[in-house]
Amino acid sequence: MLGIGLYGLTYLYPLYLAQVRGYNALMIGETMFVSGLATFATAPIAGRLMTRLDLRVMLLFGFLCFAVGTWRMTYMTKDWDFWEPLWPQIFSGVGLMSAFIPINNISLGTLPPERVKNASGLYNLMRNLGGAVGLAGLTTILNHRTDLHLARLHEAVTWSRPSALEALNNLTTRFQSYGSDAQAMAVKQLTQLTHQQGVVMAFADVFFLLTLLFVVLGVSAILMKKPTQAAGAAGGH
Repeated sequence: MLGIGLYGLTYLYPLYLAQVRGYNALMIGETMFVSGLATFATAPIAGRLMTRLDLRVMLLFGFLCFAVGTWRMTYMTKDWDFWEPLWPQIFSGVGLMSAFIPINNISLGTLPPERVKNASGLYNLMRNLGGAVGLAGLTTILNHRTDLHLARLHEAVTWSRPSALEALNNLTTRFQSYGSDAQAMAVKQLTQLTHQQGVVMAFADVFFLLTLLFVVLGVSAILMKKPTQAAGAAGGH
């Protein structure tokens, strides 16, 4: 499950910026560096807290902090730029590192030293496998929700809807200077706007699903067995 969060946001954020905002690779990197910076800054703090706090409490905090970031993203619009995802990225970065470090010790710290080596390999396998399956699942859900929202929006944007006609007339007036095909251009523009809105709504649904997932994981963290050994501190990397 941690793999879904680890790789999922690295996939969803750039995808939104490319599909909705039309960013190129450089602009995406300039927007996404905040998450990496927050993760980097949290690492030494989380390392110190491991010796003072119950690891399950840290894991609970990390998952809930991650959930706060994804929950804030459920309010996204097509106009979100650098500043709107700033705090969600910070929360996600802090939460991810707060969970990433203690979960290694929780997963491997209950084992005898002679079993840690093999368990570490299995642990890394499951994390990467979870990330791969998670990306496939997120992509499938995103595509299905996009199709659903587009179908609903196409049912709503009809000739009998006054707001749709008003938007079409405004676009037609704007394109009149381009020639006689102003109405056709307006219809095409309205279609593109509708599709864009459907994609944004689908992204919001996926972030909401991630929020629910990590809230459940955070609450479940307190049910995990507390490690009694120092084994596993170097495993899982």
